[in-house]
Amino acid sequence: MAYTAAVITISDKGAVGQRVDTSGPAICEILKNEGWEIAHTEIIPDDFDKIKEVFCRCSDKMKIDLILSTGGTGFSPRDITPEATLAVIERRTPGIPEAMRAESMRITPHGCLSRSEAGIRGGSLIINLPGSKKAACENILAVISAIRHGIDMLHSAGSADCGEEKK
Repeated sequence: MAYTAAVITISDKGAVGQRVDTSGPAICEILKNEGWEIAHTEIIPDDFDKIKEVFCRCSDKMKIDLILSTGGTGFSPRDITPEATLAVIERRTPGIPEAMRAESMRITPHGCLSRSEAGIRGGSLIINLPGSKKAACENILAVISAIRHGIDMLHSAGSADCGEEKK
């Protein structure tokens, strides 16, 4: 099965060309190496309504399987990606950000400061990643194999062979 992904970089400076996006392209490269088709990339400002609009468009209109965002998960007043995510998802998937934070905590004590969220909207899985290239890559690599199984379950009529031993 071919999987599609969108990578949305959320950065005020990136959106106006004042900062080069390094995390978005790095995430795209990881996904390509894992066999994902990159269906959409975009750089947008830290704007609540714009984030919601892009997530909804990627899910509802473009029918993208996996929507990853980078940036806006910290403590800055402009870091509102998790709040925008919670406003559009229908079901939370808390294990994904928990696993990412656990992996980050193995690397740095600051890993606990990520406010990443993840959840399902329609047939799409939306996951927030940190904005730094290093942290974004570490986070996606911590959950990439589980994500593929999650997408299978999301698109199945039942359990997507959950609990069955693979031969």
